[in-house]
Amino acid sequence: MQKWFPEFFDKYGAFTVFDLLVDYLKSGRIKIDKTMITQRAAYHDPCNYCRKSEEMFGHGYYEEPRWILGQCVSDWVDLFPSKANQYCCGGGGGTLLTPFKEERIHYGRKKIEQIRRCGAEMIILPCHSCHGQIKALLAENEIDHIPVKYLWEVVADALVIK
Repeated sequence: MQKWFPEFFDKYGAFTVFDLLVDYLKSGRIKIDKTMITQRAAYHDPCNYCRKSEEMFGHGYYEEPRWILGQCVSDWVDLFPSKANQYCCGGGGGTLLTPFKEERIHYGRKKIEQIRRCGAEMIILPCHSCHGQIKALLAENEIDHIPVKYLWEVVADALVIK
């Protein structure tokens, strides 16, 4: 949107949740204790925030969520392949709302392979569509004991409140 409506962003200073969290953490506005999260976490790169954002707007959100995650979790890994090469989970475009469950589950099998290979005990991501799809994939593959959390949920879990 900043590409199309720069005057709006100049006037109101709008920014992403990634920018907000990075700013809050770097400025000390919020404090984090990364020892509060003990599971091995893996980060999923959503198509919309990463590859599509990079294509449309010239910036994919690859580094910001990883930096945030590094502040909150002591044991986290990238799914492999990662960043621009990471596999789509199959949940994009609202497919969860369609009758194509078999196709969606079939398409997501590579994501399940990625999750199994890295030994993740938790999946972290910032996308609502991916969240629902990965939860469904984990349940379908009988590994739904692995929690799926939003990036900001993990920040909240590690938040130090005085």
